[in-house]
Amino acid sequence: MIAAGLLALLLTAADADTGRQVAWLYAGMGLVSAGTLGWSWLKFGRRPAGVQQDNLWLRSSTSRGSIAWVTGLVLTGFYVLLYWFPEYLERLVRPLDGLSLWLRGQPANQWFLYGTFYTLAILLMGGRALWKYRHSRYQVIRTLSVMFFQTGFAFILPGLLQLFQKPEFYFTYFWPLKYGYLFPNDVNYLLENGQALGVFMVFWGAMMSFLATPVLTYFFGKRWYCSWVCGCGGLAETAGDPYRQLSDKSRQAWRWEVRLIYPIFGAIIIITALLWVNYSWGNNFLGQVGDVAAKWYGFLIGALFSGVVGVGFYPILGNRVWCRFGCPMAAYLGLLQKHFSRFRISTNGGQCISCGNCSNVCEMGIDVKQYAQRGEPIIRASCVGCGMCSTACPRGVLNLENGPREGRYAGSPLIHADSLRILS
Repeated sequence: MIAAGLLALLLTAADADTGRQVAWLYAGMGLVSAGTLGWSWLKFGRRPAGVQQDNLWLRSSTSRGSIAWVTGLVLTGFYVLLYWFPEYLERLVRPLDGLSLWLRGQPANQWFLYGTFYTLAILLMGGRALWKYRHSRYQVIRTLSVMFFQTGFAFILPGLLQLFQKPEFYFTYFWPLKYGYLFPNDVNYLLENGQALGVFMVFWGAMMSFLATPVLTYFFGKRWYCSWVCGCGGLAETAGDPYRQLSDKSRQAWRWEVRLIYPIFGAIIIITALLWVNYSWGNNFLGQVGDVAAKWYGFLIGALFSGVVGVGFYPILGNRVWCRFGCPMAAYLGLLQKHFSRFRISTNGGQCISCGNCSNVCEMGIDVKQYAQRGEPIIRASCVGCGMCSTACPRGVLNLENGPREGRYAGSPLIHADSLRILS
């Protein structure tokens, strides 16, 4: 059914008849949806509940084999067309005019096509995740959360705002991830075109960036956003779930993570500051320097890294390439989590059997097993609190906690005593 659906989508792009295009597109999406949900039930619904990692490194699709490379090439090609050659997607866009007119009051464009496919992917693969992780209450609620926020706040609500002739706004994205929301031109646009609602949008973006984010991260770590709300994280946790084991756990990969993500975070801070300084001087202080920097940032980071590489390389580098190496929001949240938060993953080294399940499922490249063996709490800036290490552990060694900051970096003396006794 999935193969037939993909064929129907190809026929949509190849057929010049507008009537047949609509039929092909909706038939394709229907077949892919039914096939994905049916396959998920056949694969996971009929088995006993639990994380099953058998044959992950033997299948071509999940071990960087030929199927994975073909999948990565298709995804990368789609993003290249989406960002720079949208005219080649026109026959996929036009059949969505009816849905777009009903939701947004205007014809579809390539971004509405992308939003539709993106939301559908999260819903379908979210259904797969619900079957796969149904034994874990935490994973079920977390999956339902990302499905809800993507569908309601990142797809339906922005469309309704346009329908009522208000500025399109995504309430689940804010600076520094949605960097434009605090750029002077964007702020002025919201204030001029949104009236009272525009004022609230600007207030919401600023409040979420500088007040709510530190407070929520202090209590819950970066998981409140990266694993429960963010659309990028939502796609990674659902559509990217089959590839989480591909995340590189080496120290060299960690070094590249630090070399990339924090300079990117610093760059967007500098660009935002330059734009506001220039704006306050009547655009005469720096000329076009800030605008040029913002355009290059949008091209290299906002499009090439977050889109083409961030999703296109799922089958090769794992499902959190963007979140791990490029997302400025992840860098911001990570700094708060490591130095300011109550969140940690506690470990009980006395019960660890060194099976490696926890490290295998960590999408952020953390070698969790090394912490678990020593009974040390895991406090890493990169950890998104997905909880998969705890879910996959057969011994209950790992627990996600929002504990007091006192003794946060120290393991339990009892745990260390047990570990030493077993070792001796």
